[in-house]
Amino acid sequence: MAEGSKRVVVIGGGTGGYVAALRAAQLGASVILVEKNALGGTCLNRGCIPTKVLLHTAELASAAREGEPLGLFVKEARVDWSVLMRHKEEVVARLVEGVGFLLGANGVEVVQGNAVFRSPGEVAVTQEDGTVRPLSADAFIVATGSVPALPPVPGFDLPGILTSDGVLGLEMLPKSILLVGGGVIGIEFASIFSALGVEVTVVEMLPEILPNLDVELVGYLRQILEARGIRFLTSATVKSVRALGSGYATAVTAGVEEEIVTEKVFVCTGRRPFTQGLGLEEIGVRTDRGRIAVDERMRTSVPGIHAIGDCASPIMLAHVASAEGEVAAEAIMGLRAAMDYRVVPSAVYTAPEFAGVGRTEEELTRSGRDFTVGRFPMNSNAKALIAGMPDGMVKVISDRETGEILGMHVLGPRATDLIAEGALAMRSELTVDEIVATIHAHPTLGEAVREASLDVLDRALHLPPKG
Repeated sequence: MAEGSKRVVVIGGGTGGYVAALRAAQLGASVILVEKNALGGTCLNRGCIPTKVLLHTAELASAAREGEPLGLFVKEARVDWSVLMRHKEEVVARLVEGVGFLLGANGVEVVQGNAVFRSPGEVAVTQEDGTVRPLSADAFIVATGSVPALPPVPGFDLPGILTSDGVLGLEMLPKSILLVGGGVIGIEFASIFSALGVEVTVVEMLPEILPNLDVELVGYLRQILEARGIRFLTSATVKSVRALGSGYATAVTAGVEEEIVTEKVFVCTGRRPFTQGLGLEEIGVRTDRGRIAVDERMRTSVPGIHAIGDCASPIMLAHVASAEGEVAAEAIMGLRAAMDYRVVPSAVYTAPEFAGVGRTEEELTRSGRDFTVGRFPMNSNAKALIAGMPDGMVKVISDRETGEILGMHVLGPRATDLIAEGALAMRSELTVDEIVATIHAHPTLGEAVREASLDVLDRALHLPPKG
């Protein structure tokens, strides 16, 4: 049973922090949330949400340009960047206001300021007016997030070089851009900028973009993006960046060295945990390479202090931070709660979308696990064809002997929604037979999941016989 009347202080109001505050309040705690900037953190203000606003407009722009085969004729369709930026700000403001409303409705007090630990039981909050407010609590949840990681490359500190925190503040859409990093952030923005008419080059130091995702589908996505004019340089190294009168010249080595001139350079090589200046080391909280060390209940090395989200998590995703926030709050309030990272869906908001959950073929092959793969192409799905989005595929991977679903990977329209079925199936330890026995509505994209599951059993109804 939950323990009521505890005082909990949450440091950081991002997707992990505000969810932790809400859950602790639901369980009867007296909660104060400290946030030095805007509620919602990186995800809501500078990440997940505003980028999806851009993506939606990019999709509409692409539909306008490519709609003639579907009977859609649009004359002189163009994107007004200033109007799009205003819409982005309106969406973000509405959601930030919504978070504030929810916190208030649940009795959570929000304190604007910067918190530093004085002891394991107290923080000092420097507020906007310079006054310092001490806050004591029975438990603390540190949810301070992450900041962009900039490699030590000459020129990355030049004025105007973009990071994931600043790219959404562009006053004008550039004519050309070079993105350093072919991970999720880089590929999402490459897809967005390309759809908006920007000339895009992506430089990635690894042999392929989107490492750790399904290799077959990554290759498929790369072909689609290359066909749209995006240039990829993999196994490539950025040597330096120098400013020009109208942009930047980036020296890149990919077998041979070349200098690439673009109007903008966007460094999207990942993010690092933000734990500096919190006073954690002074009170004995253990960190590992800047990340706060926690157990499965999100407890740190100091009793009464928990940590969640990018500052502590092995997986830097907003939905993981929220789950960790719930676990931390429940653990503090006496419930049996622990994180399970085995079933965490990943989502890449490209066009088409890319999502996955569980193990990939490459991981299973390395582990020696005996498995079977089922595939179903989106160009055989009625709903995808109706929408004019036939590119992509659903892959279902199962244990050869038991049929238990070990992984699901989707490239195609609304892949980030479809992956929920795979996550639920894996969490419930379902088999392909149970997905096959579930009637899926017609016509829907979800039918492709069932057909891929049927293909595992060599029973796909809407594919020609194998062999």
